[in-house]
Amino acid sequence: MFYQLYELNHAALQPARAFADAMRSFYSNPLNPFSGTLVGRSVAATAELFERTTRHYGKPEFGLYETKVDWATVDVAEKVVWARPFCNLLRFERDLPAQRRPDPKLLIVAPMSGHYATLLRGTVETMMPHADVYVTDWIDARMVPVGEGGFDLDDYIDYVVEMLRFLGPDTHVMAVCQPSVPVLAAVAVMEQRGDPLAPASMTLMGGPIDTRRSPTAVNVLAEEKGLDWFRDNVVMDVPWPAPGFGRKVYPGFLQLSGFMSMNLDRHIIAHKDFFMHLVKNDGDSAEKHRDFYDEYLAVMDLTAEFYLQTVDAVFIRHALPKGELLHRGEPVDPGAIRNVALFTVEGENDDISGLGQTQAAHDLCVNLPAAKRAHYMQPRVGHYGVFNGSRFRSEIAPRIVDFIASNRGKPGSASRPRLVRSDVS
Repeated sequence: MFYQLYELNHAALQPARAFADAMRSFYSNPLNPFSGTLVGRSVAATAELFERTTRHYGKPEFGLYETKVDWATVDVAEKVVWARPFCNLLRFERDLPAQRRPDPKLLIVAPMSGHYATLLRGTVETMMPHADVYVTDWIDARMVPVGEGGFDLDDYIDYVVEMLRFLGPDTHVMAVCQPSVPVLAAVAVMEQRGDPLAPASMTLMGGPIDTRRSPTAVNVLAEEKGLDWFRDNVVMDVPWPAPGFGRKVYPGFLQLSGFMSMNLDRHIIAHKDFFMHLVKNDGDSAEKHRDFYDEYLAVMDLTAEFYLQTVDAVFIRHALPKGELLHRGEPVDPGAIRNVALFTVEGENDDISGLGQTQAAHDLCVNLPAAKRAHYMQPRVGHYGVFNGSRFRSEIAPRIVDFIASNRGKPGSASRPRLVRSDVS
């Protein structure tokens, strides 16, 4: 019922949004003599701020049309190369000479945690000069008809396995935040089966492998509330007339409310500054604000079964580090990973996945040789800085590129089990 009320309130504000947008256009029109005055800019700024804070934000576009390879600018085409009801696999196909040696294939698994895959635009853009990049484009659960069935953690792992098999040899996988657990599980499942198409390497970035280490506010909330609280309070039915009408979901607007409440003061200050930039006619600063919040405020719903299983297995039971995670009823054993190289990345100031949570993967992959693993902690960055921003581009990405290059097409050579502690470097 709460979801329906949210949609009703949004619809009820539509006339006010239309009026505000008209006022913004009128008072910012250069033909209007008031547009150059403090009063005119203040009215236009107030109208735009109201419209932007009450609208629905649609799915953004990647907008990546070119990149540089071998110091030359080449065109990039975004193509769907694999599709399932809850995910499309996008390829950023570069226009390269046919005789050029192929780059490694890189599967970037985007978080399925409320935001769209375009949140990784900077990650994709940084990696395109060095790899044939593919990214998981998860589909908003409210847009998937109930007739398409459900989607849970087992399905997520199956999707990752299917995509890796689809891409074939010389594929490397990068998991950003939430997918670190299902990607590690998928690789373990493939190694347990002796699958020759298991990836050459996996990079886990800011992921909750073991949330018992340096627990954050997100981890503490999950343990304090328990699974029944989440089931009773955040799971809702998709309202009519969305295509997924009747599907049980964890709504994106609730996830966004949680994100914003963690740093509410920052968001209030950012919007106040945005207002002042508009009044002062500081167009560049105002545009940066628009670009960031167009992405940040665009959210998607998650299927209830996937969300609840993730909360239970990852944040409450800690199933993977305890050796209790199951896939289709079968135990997931990270110790089976002997051939897939492992690189973990963390941020010093990460307030979503605390220090040590991602590094814990090394303690689980006990049979992986020391030569096929590495860990890096980036100083002075938070969660977002682990996969985006200047330090990602200058300090983290080059290490990932080097790690992938050093593990291209190398067969596994682990002759006997070897325990390697998680303080590897």
